[in-house]
Amino acid sequence: MPDPTTRPTGDGGERSVRLGIIGTGAEGSAYAQLLLDGRVPGARLGAVADLSPERRAAAAAWGVPVHESSDALLASGDADAVVVCVPHYLHPEIAIAALRAGVHVLVEKPAGVHTSQVAELNEVAAAHPELTFAMMFNQRSNPLFRRVKEIVETGEIGAVRRSSWTITTWWRPQGYYEQSAWRATWGGEGGGVLVNQAPHQLDLWQWICGVPQSVFAKVAYGFRRDIAVEDEVVAVVDHGDGVTGTFTTAVHDLVGTDRFEILGDRGKVVVEGSKSATVTRLVDDERAISDGMSAEQVRDLFRGGFDPSTLYTQEVLEFPVEFWAQHAGVMENFAANVLHGTPLIAPGSEGIRGVRLANAIHLSSWLGREVPLDFDEDVYLRELNARIRAEGTFPERRARLAP
Repeated sequence: MPDPTTRPTGDGGERSVRLGIIGTGAEGSAYAQLLLDGRVPGARLGAVADLSPERRAAAAAWGVPVHESSDALLASGDADAVVVCVPHYLHPEIAIAALRAGVHVLVEKPAGVHTSQVAELNEVAAAHPELTFAMMFNQRSNPLFRRVKEIVETGEIGAVRRSSWTITTWWRPQGYYEQSAWRATWGGEGGGVLVNQAPHQLDLWQWICGVPQSVFAKVAYGFRRDIAVEDEVVAVVDHGDGVTGTFTTAVHDLVGTDRFEILGDRGKVVVEGSKSATVTRLVDDERAISDGMSAEQVRDLFRGGFDPSTLYTQEVLEFPVEFWAQHAGVMENFAANVLHGTPLIAPGSEGIRGVRLANAIHLSSWLGREVPLDFDEDVYLRELNARIRAEGTFPERRARLAP
């Protein structure tokens, strides 16, 4: 396999990882520019690959080898690691090929479309522990969400009792879906808002609040857009022990709302617009406060003579956020893991969690009942393929990529 730890950058002999970009669309070209601008310490642009002649011609200006396919790039030796920025169904396929070629892999979200193909990717990655396998969950490098996760994990607001995320800032006009034949199809994209716009929030939700046990969902397909896949979702999850959560998302809310609430025994976190968070810390466990109130205090509470704010403090968290800096942060962390073994912000093996949650939401709506997160993958794939057949445009999907 290539050994990036022995390759100099040419600017003083510092070690760096030669990153290859597979797929130079909007995301891939942005990542290439971050590398060319020197915004990813420990990494540099090594090569690119794209099936489109027009995109290859544009990439020639970057001054690195340009390949006609991912296979050609992987065979060239021009890259020590690759970032996979291709349509969703191809994420596991190309990532597996890279790992088998001895190349480190950073996969764009989502890890795949259905859990069986992502599980196969995880199996291959586990068989190559010498290689770095990570996900482009750029929001995990957002200092705001990292601090919220710390607050929850350290028990600053007590045990989580309920969470809710309304994320409807994904307004997409009809023309967006008509840009290409594969967009917003079961066979080409694998779903709608859950697999295209909201994977980062699904990842953060379970990353911070934990993986639920089951889900019940009401999902609208082609509700406000002329598409076959979901354009509105309301999901209720059960974590056990009375702990619940709700997730609401849509593409037809022109104004949009982004509000993430986490309620604990000893406080609450409310994130607004993914930019600021109000952290409320109670003076005691809420149940203890309730049990300790005297009859007189209860009367005062309803008469307006008792100030509840004496029972808590509040802090507002705000961090300067530059959108592409978060992507650069994930790539920097990825390179640091390759070079120095620095712990990953987003290990690749965790990519399956968001895919499983999205699959469970789909399956619940298709079957009309609550489903466990350890649902039968064969049932999901059967239902997915039924919808792909109905489209009549794309081939059905197999449970595993390997024959």
